[in-house]
Amino acid sequence: MELGLTTFAEMIAVGDAPAPSAGQRLCEVVEEAVATERAGLDVYGVGEHHRSDFAASSPAMVLSAIAARTERIQLTSAVTVLSSADPVRTYQDFATLDLISNGRAELMAGRGSFIESFPLFGYDLADYDELFTEKLALLLKIREEGPVSWSGRFRAPLTDAVIYPRTERPLPVWIAVGGTPESVARAGLLGLPLAIAIIGGQPARFKPLVDLYHRALEEGGHEQQPVAVHAHGYIADTDSQAVNDFYAPYAVAMSNIGRERGWGPMTREQFDSLRSQSGSLFVGTPDYVAEKIANVRDTLGLDRFMLHTSVGTLPHEKVLRNIELLGEKVAPQVR
Repeated sequence: MELGLTTFAEMIAVGDAPAPSAGQRLCEVVEEAVATERAGLDVYGVGEHHRSDFAASSPAMVLSAIAARTERIQLTSAVTVLSSADPVRTYQDFATLDLISNGRAELMAGRGSFIESFPLFGYDLADYDELFTEKLALLLKIREEGPVSWSGRFRAPLTDAVIYPRTERPLPVWIAVGGTPESVARAGLLGLPLAIAIIGGQPARFKPLVDLYHRALEEGGHEQQPVAVHAHGYIADTDSQAVNDFYAPYAVAMSNIGRERGWGPMTREQFDSLRSQSGSLFVGTPDYVAEKIANVRDTLGLDRFMLHTSVGTLPHEKVLRNIELLGEKVAPQVR
């Protein structure tokens, strides 16, 4: 089973501490990715956002900086908001990343949980589903060898176009979902790997979606593909330290999002429920987190687990210690 981390390069002020600058945060992200490889982990992901509280608007650029400092770790977007991107340019960016990293790039495509990129790039939210469907189809066509002739609603047509540079292998494209059955079924019918973001509730409740995915793979005539989970969490040497370090940044970040989306503020009672053995937060000692990851792996049949630690902005040195514990203590137990 593969293990790794993801980040959005968060810049969220917690308490009296000021938010870090974008430059500081991006430099920290590169160091954290280097530490992830050094800890013996398998994958590092950078997500795309276009807001003041996230520094990573261009995952491919950040991952390219990481590629120059690493040798082995897989480099993935987490996610690329394909609905508001140009599939031609997206392919070129990740093909370039794949070539300079000696075949370590992945593209994780999603429709977008945050919607700020749609007006920014001139798209109508009324076309939310159609945008993703059309652009994914074009991206997969570009990934194939040979000239591309194509026309659609949302970009200029292509006639016998070959998109350069070409990768030396088919560029891995995952579908990232938040729990919509239609998105899960689409990934299976297309024969693409599936990544599920579990940021609330109970992971075991996603089992019917994974079963749906496997049925869709079979219906589409495809071989089995990897299934991954992305979840929030933090590891420290003691349980009390993990809770004390993580709760305040997490509560600030989730309460901020809640105000935007109509949720109530994150409470300590909710936090404690989420970090219980059946909940979606992976917060605690290495032994506790390892047991939770193994349980979710066995329940859902996972091939990859990605821990998202910087939900709120944690001190850089604490994130590095979390990475060290994930690699040295948690990974051996899970594997």
